[in-house]
Amino acid sequence: MQTLYTCTAADGSITREEAIRFLNQHLDQSRQLFIVLIYTLTEVGRYAETDARVRASKHLPTAADKNVNIKLAGNELLWKILEHPSYQLAVKEIKPGLFMTDDWIRKLYTSLTETSVYKEYISTTLRDKKQEKEILEFVFTDLMLPNEDFVNFIEEQFLHWDDDSEMMNLLMLNFLQKPHTYNFQEFVNPDKRSYARDLLLAVIDKEDQCNELIQSKLQNWDPERTAALDMILMRMGICEFLYFETIPPKVTINEYIDLAKEYSTPQSGQFVNGILDSIHKDLSQQNKLHKVSFKKP
Repeated sequence: MQTLYTCTAADGSITREEAIRFLNQHLDQSRQLFIVLIYTLTEVGRYAETDARVRASKHLPTAADKNVNIKLAGNELLWKILEHPSYQLAVKEIKPGLFMTDDWIRKLYTSLTETSVYKEYISTTLRDKKQEKEILEFVFTDLMLPNEDFVNFIEEQFLHWDDDSEMMNLLMLNFLQKPHTYNFQEFVNPDKRSYARDLLLAVIDKEDQCNELIQSKLQNWDPERTAALDMILMRMGICEFLYFETIPPKVTINEYIDLAKEYSTPQSGQFVNGILDSIHKDLSQQNKLHKVSFKKP
């Protein structure tokens, strides 16, 4: 959707090859953002040792300065991430330290140490797998994401943050469940990347055909007055109807209703629903849909 919107804004001057390049750039930017967020999370955890060292080196350190709890720095899940070969390669490639400042790591860590959740975590020396995961989840979901200044800082560097933020939250929570299963060199698996590429090219190549189907349902409404994003979403839906045999039409319609509600105008969800549903019925009656079901008999 983002790539097609970019192509539309270019007023038709984008070639198929350029469109694919834009798509790959969007996917790569999302991968880069995810790695920066993981890096931030791990650096906040490791900062416990830095804090202990800095406080102990004061000219007149207090007893508290000499006894900073560094349990978080030894978090077992944290070190599973840091020692993950794929993550280490990604860090060398992306260099997330160039995106995230030491000042922000310190601020997030300081905020963490003031919470009751952190104080409870360090109150025991025991290492419990559930608690190790929960404290890292807490840092991300309760300290990083709700921090408006931090989010603004991220958004300045990753302009697509608004589009990716919900996905990043889900990715992070899934990653913390099973970090060993992630391959950072293959952020989007080949099947999904192939699907995105094929859908992108189908919408570009079949634009005129899609526009004819849409215009027949607009009841004398000028297509040029229809929101550009609504037109893109409807073209994507039509192409899924016609050229992606494994995607059930109901799934397609519901997906594009949700996207229209999220990214377009307040009326777009109902509008896209009505047009796609009507086009789907026509295509079904004309026997132009050829879907494959993988449900067990």
